[in-house]
Amino acid sequence: MGIDLPLIWAIIIGFGLMMYVIMDGFDLGIGILFPFVKGREDRDVMVNSVAPVWDGNETWLVLGGAALLAAFPLAYAVILSALYLPLMMMLAGLIWRGVAFEFRFKADEAHKPFWDKAFMWGSYIATFSQGLALGGFINGFEVSEGSYAGGFLDWLSPFSLFTGVALVIGYALLGATWLVMKTEGALQQRMRALGTPITLAVLAATVIVSLWTPFVHADIAARWFSLPNLFFFAPVPVLVVLATWALLRSLKRESHAAPFILALFLLFLGYTGFGISLWPNIIPPGVSIWDAAGPAQSMGFTLVGALLIIPFILVYTAWSYYVFRGKVKPGEGYH
Repeated sequence: MGIDLPLIWAIIIGFGLMMYVIMDGFDLGIGILFPFVKGREDRDVMVNSVAPVWDGNETWLVLGGAALLAAFPLAYAVILSALYLPLMMMLAGLIWRGVAFEFRFKADEAHKPFWDKAFMWGSYIATFSQGLALGGFINGFEVSEGSYAGGFLDWLSPFSLFTGVALVIGYALLGATWLVMKTEGALQQRMRALGTPITLAVLAATVIVSLWTPFVHADIAARWFSLPNLFFFAPVPVLVVLATWALLRSLKRESHAAPFILALFLLFLGYTGFGISLWPNIIPPGVSIWDAAGPAQSMGFTLVGALLIIPFILVYTAWSYYVFRGKVKPGEGYH
């Protein structure tokens, strides 16, 4: 039996995107939480908590884009054509946020408020744009003769606007629970207090998206409630409720790492629900990973490189988090 290269590449891309959401989500969440923390010293602690690792987190976004081009060139062409504007907005937000991240440490007192706002708005724009792209992707694309045949703004809909807001809330939860784990004192207590309403907002957004998606997309509804998919999907809502309950308890019980781990698990459940909803289509609503796959020779050649590179990325990522483990205190910084 031959190797199913499209399936292997779909797993690699799915893993890369999941790692990006998990790892860049919490440092984008730091910027999203800036409006709720006014103190200069507390904001410095927030930024210092991610300073050693934030740029490496975006490696996974680059890996996902490169893998999509290498393995599924049709999907790369269609998705980037259809989502050109939100993806450009995302990149602009990430660039602006990265510039602000560096400049706020070097600016004098008169200019620091400007760079604080730039860091905050870059985080909001990048996250909201990712949510717009996610909603547009779920809504699907019009494909004709191997090319995108839809309009420039087809991605824009009430559903994609809501997913943009929902992702901002989700990343805010990751940022708050990350700060619970990495800080102490008044800032940590502030994040615990914010964590409860943000968790409830994430649960509400999850419920709304879960009801809205099958209501609007009959093909997704059929996929959810058909066998054997129903067996895979049925535990997800139960686990979401249990994870939310455990997260709320951990925020009240002075746990440090547990809230962040549970927040990651909550977003992972949402990610698995997203995967189950669309599988095996890589260009919704009807182009599968096998239909969009590139030549087998190209996929096999690039797979060798990916299997060599990904372990290195995992090792240096794990090492950086290990080296910079522990609490971040006021007056201390890695920058």
